[in-house]
Amino acid sequence: MSEIMLQVKDLFVSYGGIEAVKCISFDVPKGQIVTLIGANGAGKSTTLKTIAGVVKPKSASIVFEGNDITGKTPDFIVKNGITLVPEGRRVFPNLTVKENLIMGAYLRKDNLDSDFEYVYGLFPRLKERSWQLAGTLSGGEQQMLAVARALMSRPKLIMMDEPSLGLAPIVVKSIFDIIKQINKEGITVLLIEQNANMALQCADTAYVLETGNITMTGTGAELLSDDRIKEAYLGKKAN
Repeated sequence: MSEIMLQVKDLFVSYGGIEAVKCISFDVPKGQIVTLIGANGAGKSTTLKTIAGVVKPKSASIVFEGNDITGKTPDFIVKNGITLVPEGRRVFPNLTVKENLIMGAYLRKDNLDSDFEYVYGLFPRLKERSWQLAGTLSGGEQQMLAVARALMSRPKLIMMDEPSLGLAPIVVKSIFDIIKQINKEGITVLLIEQNANMALQCADTAYVLETGNITMTGTGAELLSDDRIKEAYLGKKAN
C-alpha cells in the first residue's frame, strides 16, 4: 500500500454565507497522480487554493508528510514542498521567461543552473524564448512556463489547476505527457481538470467532486469505465 503524502480531512470552506467545500476528505498517496474532476463551481479550485495556503478554511485538517499545514502561509507551504500551478497560468507578463523561472525559486538561495537545465530539457521551447517577455508567448507556451516555474522550487507535490484550459488538442497532449514524465521522475501530482477523459487516463487515483462533496472515488481506469462518469463528464450515453 502506498504511503500517504497528503491527507485532507473534513475540509470546509465558505465565502461569506456560501459553502464552497462541504467537509470533504481525501488522500494523495506518494508517487501517484491523483485527480479531482467535477463541474464548474464544484469546489475543485477552492480545494487546491486552501491546501496552498491562499484560502483559509473554516475548518479542516491538512497533513503533509506527517506535519499539520492547516492554515499555514503560502511561502511556508512552498518551502515545505508543495507548489500550485494556478488556473489561467498567471505568468508575469512583463518579465522574461527566465525571470519568471527565477521567481519560481524565490525561496531558494542555492545555485539554479541545474534547475534551468532540467526545465529547459522538459520544455525546449522555453529555452529558445528565455529572454522573451512572458506576455508575448502563446497560451500553450505560457502554460509550459507556469509548470516550469512551479518546478523551480523543487516540489515534492505539484498541484495543477486546469492545465489544459483553452489550449489546442495537440498542446493538451504535450502538457499531459509532461505531467506523466515529471511524475515518473518522482514528483507526486494533484490535478484538477475539466478534460475528464485526459485526467482519468493518466490518474492512479480519482475523486469526483460535486457541489462541494466527494461523491465517487476509484482508480482512473475504474471511473473511466463507469457509466455515470461516461454520461456526466465524457459525453457518452450509458448502454
